[in-house]
Amino acid sequence: MTEYGRGYGSEPWHPEDPLYGDQGSSRGQEQQPQWDGQQAHRYPQQQADPYAQQHYNGGWDGAQGGQPPYDPYDPYGQQPPADPYSGTNPDYYAAPEAYPPQHQHPHPQGMQGQQAMQQQQQYQQPQHPQHPEPHYDEGTGAGDDWRADPGPREPEPEHAFFADHGDDDGRDDLDPREEGRGGRERRGKKNKKNKRRSGRACLVVTLLFAGAVGTVGYFGYDFIMSHFGPAPDYEGEGTGEVQVDIPENSTILQMGLALKRAGVVKSADAFSEAATDSKKDKVLQPGTYSLRKHMSAASAVELMVDPKSRNGLTIREGLRSGDVYKLIDTKLHLKKGTTKGVAKTEAKSLGLPSWAKNASKLKDPLEGFLYPSTYSVGEKAKPAAVLKQMVARANQVYEQHDLEGNAQKLHLESPMQLLTVASLTQAEGKYKHDFDRVARVVYNRLKPDNTETYGLLDFDSTVNYARSQSTLDTGSVDDLRNFNDPYNTYKFKGLPPGPIGNPGEEAIRSAIDPAKGNWYYFVSINPEKTLFAETNEEHERNRRIYLKEQEKAKQ
Repeated sequence: MTEYGRGYGSEPWHPEDPLYGDQGSSRGQEQQPQWDGQQAHRYPQQQADPYAQQHYNGGWDGAQGGQPPYDPYDPYGQQPPADPYSGTNPDYYAAPEAYPPQHQHPHPQGMQGQQAMQQQQQYQQPQHPQHPEPHYDEGTGAGDDWRADPGPREPEPEHAFFADHGDDDGRDDLDPREEGRGGRERRGKKNKKNKRRSGRACLVVTLLFAGAVGTVGYFGYDFIMSHFGPAPDYEGEGTGEVQVDIPENSTILQMGLALKRAGVVKSADAFSEAATDSKKDKVLQPGTYSLRKHMSAASAVELMVDPKSRNGLTIREGLRSGDVYKLIDTKLHLKKGTTKGVAKTEAKSLGLPSWAKNASKLKDPLEGFLYPSTYSVGEKAKPAAVLKQMVARANQVYEQHDLEGNAQKLHLESPMQLLTVASLTQAEGKYKHDFDRVARVVYNRLKPDNTETYGLLDFDSTVNYARSQSTLDTGSVDDLRNFNDPYNTYKFKGLPPGPIGNPGEEAIRSAIDPAKGNWYYFVSINPEKTLFAETNEEHERNRRIYLKEQEKAKQ
């Protein structure tokens, strides 16, 4: 603080001051309070103003004792309040670029403020520099409605990737005062560097964006093609030869997967579509097939439905076990009787169900358990393995039809008897439309109150099984009644000891759920027609029809 502080008048503070007494107020020579170690005026923190006594026709002077008005255009007048953020007064003598845009600033209200405004507009001195009005702060002040501009904000930090790491001499190239010192040239160089740097950044961003778009496009195309596009498939009939084993109970999709693993088709989906479209999915059966590699799915389906391509072993419904053994020997190029011997010696280890424990006492222990189907039999397969596969298939079907539970419902002694009824139905009925009524004839003849046959089945099929033959001429009634064999149903009442063949699923269903009726007799007059009768007289009439049909067939 200087020794010239501002008081209530324009006089210096001390009489010894050289200026003491030279200047006076236009309103008198009123002495100012002396300095006694403390400032006795109202503005102790303000510096002396040698121009404080100047006023304009009725304007403020020190003798009026009021607070001097603030004039933003008077560099020597009262300074604006300190900045609330930095605590310092704004510097209006800084570089020209530091001034904010100039705009009007309202003067203090009241008569003195209006007069000051008018005098300022009339007597504005040109030698004073034009100072812009401080920037208003929207914050709330303690009694003031404006605040000084805190100054330019600090620039936000620039990302290191885009920062200029070139040489910098510390001079501001945008300052007009630097024009003569190469500022313009340096700005041109910097602009070129920034342009090159921006170009590289844009190139990197473009490459990254292109890579991302390409990746998304590739995986998107792959997703669409895998979910909505056609299934991959080969073309043509294929080449070479390969054997494919289709496991039992395989679905069409599982068949396709097995063919794909063997290199036959390109995809399981293509095979499934070809089999479904051709409506041959129900014809395809498990087994061993001789196919070619790289076949189209349609060609593979066509070849698999052709019996010549099936490298498996097919067992038809009603076939006796003895005939099955012969087929296995032929398939595996074994000596005749090899498989039959294995069946007798290894029957207990082939997986028969617990309710078939007495099967070893029968004429053939595996009769009824070599389920009709097509089985995969390779050239190096063993007879025991083939028989075990057939028994396992039979167990699966019999469990599905609950032979144990249904045998109890039908008042049979065991599931073995239910299986025997199914084998009789298969042997006597021949066709599905006759199975339900043939099964009913069997159950009617087994009734204790049967007065038509008195508990005898009288089936030629059982006699043929006992004699290991298949003929319609089994002999006279007297000859049949003299044939002493437990499978001779003309002599022994009730069911035979066991099945007489390997029934299929339709015959099993008919044995479980037979038709309702009082039939005791039936006769097949031709392969397409079977006549049923409730009495013996009606049955004899049907027999005469049968004999006429036989005579026509011989002509």
